[in-house]
Amino acid sequence: MTEKNITTKVQVFAYTELNEEDKKLVDMAKQATQASYAPYSHYHVGAALLLDNGQYFIGANQENAAFAGICGERSAIYAAGAQYPGVPVRKLAITAAQDGEIVAEPVAPCGVCRQAILEFEKNAPHPIEILLAGREQVYRLESIASTLPLCFKDF
Repeated sequence: MTEKNITTKVQVFAYTELNEEDKKLVDMAKQATQASYAPYSHYHVGAALLLDNGQYFIGANQENAAFAGICGERSAIYAAGAQYPGVPVRKLAITAAQDGEIVAEPVAPCGVCRQAILEFEKNAPHPIEILLAGREQVYRLESIASTLPLCFKDF
């Protein structure tokens, strides 16, 4: 038997340490939480992304009584894909709010979103940089693949 350790590199920034482009994405994601419709979970997820062509998109989770809603990350990335098919995503910022406040700690996408974003990354000429924002700190990951190290990617 052998053992394999899998690690994920996460850079931790204070919001004030971010460059202007990253601040804009985080701010847009925070604003997008207000467009969330979450009457069941009361967990309002906002996402913002930047395409290689300079276009920005936002998304917010949308729930319904059949629990067949969509997460904020996928609503943003699918909207971008529908408007600009084939244009790679450069960066994606994600945050959440509860009780009208941005969550204290950064949050990561669910497994379904990780796989969906990974498929966009697979078709891009570069990794998709991920910014996970909490109230005070932002985690930067070089690639969505780092959040799903044993992903299904042979498709």
